[in-house]
Amino acid sequence: MNAIVFSALWGVVLMFVGAFVKSRGSVKYIAIAGAILGLVLSGMELYSGLPLFNIDKTDMLRTGNFSLTFICIVYICTLVLFLLNGKDFEKIGNHVAEYFALIFFVLCGVSLCATFDTLLLLFLGIEIMSIPLYILTGSEKSNLKSNEASLKYFLMGAFSTGLLLMGIAFIYGANSNGSFYLEHIQPGKEHLTVMMTVGIVFMIVALGFKVSAAPFHFWTPDVYDGAPTVITSFMATIVKVGGFIAFIRLFEGSFGAIQKDWQILIVILTVLTLLIGNITAIFQQSVKRMLAYSSIAQAGFMLLAIFALNGPAKEGLLIYSAAYSLATIGIFAILIKLNDYTIDGFNGLARKEPVMAFAGALFLFSLTGIPLTAGFTAKFYVLLAALQNGHYQWLVVVAVLFAATSAYYYFRIIQAMYFKEPAENRVFTDEKIPASFKFMLLVTCALILIIGAYPEIIIGWLYH
Repeated sequence: MNAIVFSALWGVVLMFVGAFVKSRGSVKYIAIAGAILGLVLSGMELYSGLPLFNIDKTDMLRTGNFSLTFICIVYICTLVLFLLNGKDFEKIGNHVAEYFALIFFVLCGVSLCATFDTLLLLFLGIEIMSIPLYILTGSEKSNLKSNEASLKYFLMGAFSTGLLLMGIAFIYGANSNGSFYLEHIQPGKEHLTVMMTVGIVFMIVALGFKVSAAPFHFWTPDVYDGAPTVITSFMATIVKVGGFIAFIRLFEGSFGAIQKDWQILIVILTVLTLLIGNITAIFQQSVKRMLAYSSIAQAGFMLLAIFALNGPAKEGLLIYSAAYSLATIGIFAILIKLNDYTIDGFNGLARKEPVMAFAGALFLFSLTGIPLTAGFTAKFYVLLAALQNGHYQWLVVVAVLFAATSAYYYFRIIQAMYFKEPAENRVFTDEKIPASFKFMLLVTCALILIIGAYPEIIIGWLYH
């Protein structure tokens, strides 16, 4: 509850800051302070169990260790994003405070997606999370690709919202309790009707759009490529994992008893997502588009948690949220600093900027799933969850093969940084890279290694 109210209030504060504070450079410090306060308040609620804002929720919101741990991870990743790329928001346009305000409104929607206990608040959470992103995607007004990406994202988002509402309507009409509350739906206690089946299918498709799972992924590469890179970093990480938390809460809370009936649909989505994401990423020359397709492939692994829907699946999804978000934010932070977004743009980077190259290699190792990194631990947990589920065990073999495939396109960047010569008189960046940026890259690397070696840090929050 703390995160929902606080993120909304801090977004309003930043709107007023934009009206009264003329210094664009000082706005990021207010945003950083907001991320720290949000983390502190969420941590207080996690460990004390008492919300700072005592509001009658009429059981429409349900906070627990799982949701609060996820919200803490979200605020940590947002803080890392602000510390790495806070200055880059100034390059988007003149309304810096408004950009940060919209991000806090998105965090309010993500917090709702993590705590909803009724389909009505699921809808509100998805919309509060999505609508500010339509604006942020098109915030670079002078860039036609940004405008096109915003329009495409809005149209696809509106379409998926229609499917979500249709699914909610079917599920509401099919359950005998006539209720939107998750625990009152309970289709496993009665015969699974056609109306309930159609509603579940609509919900899977709608949430598949939100998390960019294939075959509902086609908006992702163009939107990620056209949006300002710092916004792409936010969308590809925090917003994506927010969609997955909504996914697992809905299906665990309402449809867990009939898991075998809808599991085959998740299997199909998982295989298609892994196939399309990994194979298409191989042929990309733009690193930004390659990371867009790689985010689709990573969604395939996170779908394994939805498929399994057991204890290790929830643990794995939390670890995956942290590991994937930190590594992706880190590699996008490096990309933002470069003049050339192609793979050739990384040629010889290790000679000019060894710290950036080292950090970039570690981020890519984590995304690949190399041992001792958080990415390896996250993949291990979701694969273990799928094995323990006991159904479709061949799916684990398929996922491992595609993880090996991802090494090809991730390692191309590492090869370019360490084993290729840069073009003559090559200038990698337009400005000198500050020491504070390199320090934050190393801090992010340390977090990835710590989570990889001691996943109990996150799991301990879940069971404290």
